[in-house]
Amino acid sequence: MNPNTTESELDPTDIITNEATGTEYSVAEIENSTRIVKSVTPYYTADWYIKWIASIIVLFAVAIRSSGVPELQIWDIFLSWVGAAMWAIVGFMWKDRAILLLNGVLGLMLFSGLIAEFFS
Repeated sequence: MNPNTTESELDPTDIITNEATGTEYSVAEIENSTRIVKSVTPYYTADWYIKWIASIIVLFAVAIRSSGVPELQIWDIFLSWVGAAMWAIVGFMWKDRAILLLNGVLGLMLFSGLIAEFFS
């Protein structure tokens, strides 16, 4: 299915194949199913790219943190700050106050850690 295709453009009799399992479903079956899990977020939009890049950055930061190497702490703080800032942007785009609050405050805390690290 083309990611730019809207549901209104699909014919209910069209067949869609699950790439992972090879199972075939009709569009009507997918739209009316309570068993088939459908993503609620759109694909390949700006928020989609930002959230995935932010998630990967935060994973790198946690990997650095778990290494326990003190010399890499500044990279952990920096990457965590970038990831939190990007997630705050996503929260703003989605108008999701919980995501925006959490990552906005986290970003400010991490930024103060960066400032403390550079000026200590």
